[in-house]
Order: sequence, then structure tokens, then C-alpha cells
Amino acid sequence: MAVVSTIRNRAKEADQVCADAVDVARKALIDDAGVTSDAIGEHLGVEPVADRVVMHLFGCADRAYAGWRWAVTVTRAPRSKLVTVDESVLLPGPDALLAPAWVPWHDRLRPGDVGIGDLLPASLDDERLVPFAVLDGDDAVTDWFLPWTDTENEQAGPAEPSELPAPGRSRVLSSFGRDDTAERWYESDHGPRTPLSHAAPANCVTCGFFVPLSGGLGRVFGACGNAFAPDDGRVVSADHGCGAHSEAVLTGAAVHAAVPVIDEFGYDLVDLPGVSVEETVFEPLSRDSYPEES
Repeated sequence: MAVVSTIRNRAKEADQVCADAVDVARKALIDDAGVTSDAIGEHLGVEPVADRVVMHLFGCADRAYAGWRWAVTVTRAPRSKLVTVDESVLLPGPDALLAPAWVPWHDRLRPGDVGIGDLLPASLDDERLVPFAVLDGDDAVTDWFLPWTDTENEQAGPAEPSELPAPGRSRVLSSFGRDDTAERWYESDHGPRTPLSHAAPANCVTCGFFVPLSGGLGRVFGACGNAFAPDDGRVVSADHGCGAHSEAVLTGAAVHAAVPVIDEFGYDLVDLPGVSVEETVFEPLSRDSYPEES
């Protein structure tokens, strides 16, 4: 089956001789394209392609191609009444079921897609990375960040070099890469704008389990080291928080233990090995059953 061209010089009106060649087009589908007659539906019409070139459209009766159409292009020579077939192809109609548009793999990637044994190399022109350099005093990552309070900001410590020398690293995060990382972390569930953080008694920056990161990111982020916290082992913002804060104090009404009640008159029947409940002799528990004192 030939592949139809997607670039056509559309004619204003269909050539009448070619438009009348419906039987020629249908016969071409059966004889030339090998389509069975029961797979060819009714004639849907014609479309002009160029001068003396017309496309005949037939419905596709194959259930596997619902909404598709058989297209047969016919033509004739000038001053000739003989119609010949150019090509035949199966084309999708307006209601045809099509596969999703192809998306390059690097645009399909989502966080968490990389599994065990998978490799995801960074391109040489990745804007998130730059050649290794020590960037002293680079506080660009905190330019967009609003300090929580002056007191807590002092507790965060002075700014540190954004990147520290480390053997084996040829590239480090660029300013764009740091800002992109910081914004992604800050807007995540481990930032300040979450119900968990709003209900917390204090921020992570004042928590003893908060481990600040090194470099410029450490001015805003750290790792949680509380095994009982929901963010244990994750990067959290300094103004994040949870109920497992190291300085949290449990307040509320004291719980008073109820006075135990001892039932000296009730009893339960229990079967013991060698003893049956039916064979047990019950004596009335009344004062009349006790012998009188002399």
C-alpha cells in the first residue's frame, strides 16, 4: 500500500471525470491493495487534489480501524477519458482512534522514573551544571527567600561557600541549578506551605534534629534526623516544621487513673482438667450458710 503525500496542491473543484470513477477506485482497493470487499464501506465523497487529480474516500468496515477511511487517488491525462489509479492508503478520519503524539524521551521523564540499574547521564550543555569552581560568598540562592525572623536567621549561621572542593567532581550546580533546586524543594511537601508545617509548634531551624546542608543551600535547607518525624532523612526547609520538634512540650489536662472496682460476689464458671462444672457443688453465699458462733 502506497504512502500518501502530506503536501498537496489543492484544486478548487474536482475533475468530474475522475469524480465519477467510483467503481475504478473501489476495484483498485480490492485488486491492487488486497482489501477484502467486506472491509470497504460506503463511498463518502471525493476531495480535489490537483488538476485532474481526485481522492475518493470510502468508509472502513474493519472493526480494528473504526473511524478510518480508505483513500484512493485517481487521475487522467489531459483530453483523455481514461482514469488511472495513483495510490491507495488508509487514513484516519475525524473520529479515528490515534496513538498519542510522540514525545522525546527527555521530555517524558518524571521524578522517580530512574530505577535500579537505569542510567540517566546529564548532557554536556545541561544548564543546571557548570565546570567546577569555588564560589565564595555566593548567596544567590537566598535572594528570593524571605528570612523567617532576625533571631532565627542568626541561628542559621553565616553564609558558607556554595561549593567546597571535592575530588572527582568536574561539574557542580550552576546558579540556575541551585535556584531551580531550591524552589522545587521549597514548594514541595517539605517546605513551609503545608498543613503539617502550619500545625507545628515551631520551625525546623530551632529543632535539635535539624542538620543544615553545607554551602549556600544550607542557609535555607537541612536534613531531618528525627527517626519519628514524617520527614526523617529528607531535605526540609528551615521554616518547615512538624509535631516531632525537639523542643515541643505536650500540654493538656492530666489523666487521672480510675479507682479499681473489685467484685467479690460475681464469679465465672471455668472447666478444669478432671473437673466438670456439672459436678461442682454450689453452696449458697448467704450469712445463714455459715455456722453460728458459740
